[in-house]
Amino acid sequence: MSAPLIPDEKLAAIVQRFAAVEDQMSKISDASEIVKLSKEHAELKPIAEASLALQSARAELIDAKEMCAADDKDMAEMAAEEVKELDAQIADLESRLQIMLLPKDKADNSSVILEVRAGTGGDEAALFAGDLFRMYQRYASLNGWKVEILTTSESEAGGYKEVQASISGTGVFAKMKFESGVHRVQRVPETETQGRVHTSAATVAVLPEPEEVDIEIADSDLRVDVFRASGPGGQSVNTTDSAVRITHLPTGVIVIQQDEKSQHKNRAKAMKVLRARLYDMERERADAERAAERRGQIGSGDRSERIRTYNYPQSRVTDHRINLTLYKLDKIIEGEALEELVTALTHADQAERLAAMADEA
Repeated sequence: MSAPLIPDEKLAAIVQRFAAVEDQMSKISDASEIVKLSKEHAELKPIAEASLALQSARAELIDAKEMCAADDKDMAEMAAEEVKELDAQIADLESRLQIMLLPKDKADNSSVILEVRAGTGGDEAALFAGDLFRMYQRYASLNGWKVEILTTSESEAGGYKEVQASISGTGVFAKMKFESGVHRVQRVPETETQGRVHTSAATVAVLPEPEEVDIEIADSDLRVDVFRASGPGGQSVNTTDSAVRITHLPTGVIVIQQDEKSQHKNRAKAMKVLRARLYDMERERADAERAAERRGQIGSGDRSERIRTYNYPQSRVTDHRINLTLYKLDKIIEGEALEELVTALTHADQAERLAAMADEA
């Protein structure tokens, strides 16, 4: 008989820890400790419930197997059928628990800074960047998230040369993190008279938005310059020095914000973007130090790689990391079917991490 995927001892430890947290919560009065325990309680609850269900199913299986040896033929047949059902139930519970017990990315619950930039392809690339940004706006709306545009650089032909936005909500990064990379589009531009298909690209960056406590920025590490904001063609937008350029001296990261008429608001937006970029740099540095960990295409965050192709003539979207093709481009670009890609990428990521854990075991 093979050993269970999750030992009984581990299940018991999970259930005991959950009970201990509940007991502590009923006794303490310190606000910060209550918040900390409440968070752990919320994370442990579904895992503890699944563990209890698995413990119960395993106990029932032992009883059912004993009943299979009964002298009563009908009872033995019923027990054998119950063994089959319990085996399937246990396999499902173990599979679900394995995923629940995978190491969590602490940024998964974070809001994000989304950056979409036109790549190769001139005006068509800017139009495609606009299509991608609207896709994410619609997807955010369907998930009940709030989108705040931070800065835009519009193209004269339409779309964006660059657009930055903050997307706020619970679990935004967990769903959006697989969107980072180069997105390629194949379609006939409106200006194309010969009906030829052109290929253009846009890059997407999804940066987890850190809490104030996640990353500290010393005032002495910043150089803040203010200047007069300007619009397309150098036209003056306002007559005050409201635009803000913040340079993080230790890293050389520069953030510019000029969309607001208020210098104070531009500075606040710039600091939000700066925090996200520095946090992302720190995450990438930590990932590099853990080079032995998975280096697969999924979730690598390498924005230099082509991750997805949107082929309009064939109404096809192909994600190259998992070789998934969906013939529903219109629904994906409207944000309605983007969840199918997100779910597939999430499952592939979980499978890869489970395989890595099995190899290490």
